[in-house]
Amino acid sequence: MNGTHRIIVQNKRIRYDFEINRNITVIRGDSATGKIALVDMIREHFENGVASAVELNCDKECTVLEGRTWSGQLSMMKDCIVFIDEGNDFVMSNDFAKAIQDTDNYYVIVTREGIHSLPYSVDEIYGIRNSGKYGTLKRTYNEFYKLYREEDYRQVIKPEKVITEDSNAGFQFFQTVCEKGDRIKCISAQGKSNIFATIVKKSDEKILVIADGAAFVLKWKNL
Repeated sequence: MNGTHRIIVQNKRIRYDFEINRNITVIRGDSATGKIALVDMIREHFENGVASAVELNCDKECTVLEGRTWSGQLSMMKDCIVFIDEGNDFVMSNDFAKAIQDTDNYYVIVTREGIHSLPYSVDEIYGIRNSGKYGTLKRTYNEFYKLYREEDYRQVIKPEKVITEDSNAGFQFFQTVCEKGDRIKCISAQGKSNIFATIVKKSDEKILVIADGAAFVLKWKNL
């Protein structure tokens, strides 16, 4: 599902103004960057309206999905923008991935981990930063920024070896491409937890890693 929708949500302390472009948007980042505050404001407005002191402007209804009854809640959400914070483990499950396939909602998911079961684009992974637009003594203005820029991953690559995260269809596809092209050797790391060790063993070669970009970059930074 594609289509741009602008969301402006604010109270007396903080303001968010951003657009979503696809059915799944992922928000990453460290603690205290405003990720959970955004979800809290969406929830407060949905539950209490004007009494919440939160102003929300969007062409679609914005709501929050959470808790053990998420499946029942989701069945009643139609043509909404659904926010989910990182405290909800169900977002990592295959049941959730299957449940949203036939919905017409957009999903904005706050998480520090890669979500392997969902087909989201690296172009729709964002962080939140304080732009300082309103000054330090007035309302804080928070804005989204792309974690992965075009120049970070769209460039000519001529590897000597290709390493894939999985050993299933993805590996088989790239193995076939490598063999038919420049006959580059393609191997599987047998899971993201093994990628670093596999790279170290091949450190004298130019390596292209095919993996979950969000999960892989975070893991690399933590090593």
